[in-house]
Amino acid sequence: MRNDTPSHYSGTTRFLHWAMSLLIILQFMKLGDRINDGEHWVGQTIVPWHISVGALIFVLALLRLWWALRQRPHRPQPEAMPALVRLGHNLLYACMLLLPITGICTMLGGGYGLTVFGINLVAETEVEIPWLAAIGNLHSYIAWTFVALVIGHIAAALFHHFVRRDRTLRRMLGS
Repeated sequence: MRNDTPSHYSGTTRFLHWAMSLLIILQFMKLGDRINDGEHWVGQTIVPWHISVGALIFVLALLRLWWALRQRPHRPQPEAMPALVRLGHNLLYACMLLLPITGICTMLGGGYGLTVFGINLVAETEVEIPWLAAIGNLHSYIAWTFVALVIGHIAAALFHHFVRRDRTLRRMLGS
C-alpha cells in the first residue's frame, strides 16, 4: 500500500473515503424514510439493511481511523490546517464511530437483539435495559449532527474546487 503525500491521497485513502461515502448515503436514506413515517420505498429496500450497513461502516471507520493516523506524517502538517478543519474532521470521525455504537445500544437496550448480515449476534430478549436504551436515544441526535457535518464537508470541498480553485477535491478524486 502506498502512503499519502502532501499532494496526493493514496488509493487506500480514496477507497476508504468513497466506499464509506456511498454507505453513508444509504444510511441517510433511512432518515428520509423516518421523515415519511416509513411510507416510502426506502422502508422496504434499505431499512432492513440499516444495521448491517452501520456495522460495516463501523469496521471501515476503525480501519480508516487507523489508516489516517498512520498517514499523518505523510499528509500536510496539522499546523497548516485551520482549527475549524481539524474540528470538522474529528467530529466526522466521532460520528462515524458513535452512530454504530449508539445504534447497538438502541437494539440491545430495547431488547431487540442484534443481527448483522443475517448472523444473529445477540438474541432478542424483549427485556429493556434502561441505561443502554438511554444511550441509544442519542442515535438520532448524532445522526442529524452527522448530516450537518457531511453537508458542511461537501460544501467545503466544493468551495475549495470552485472558489479557491485548489487541488483539495482533485486529490480525493485521484486526478
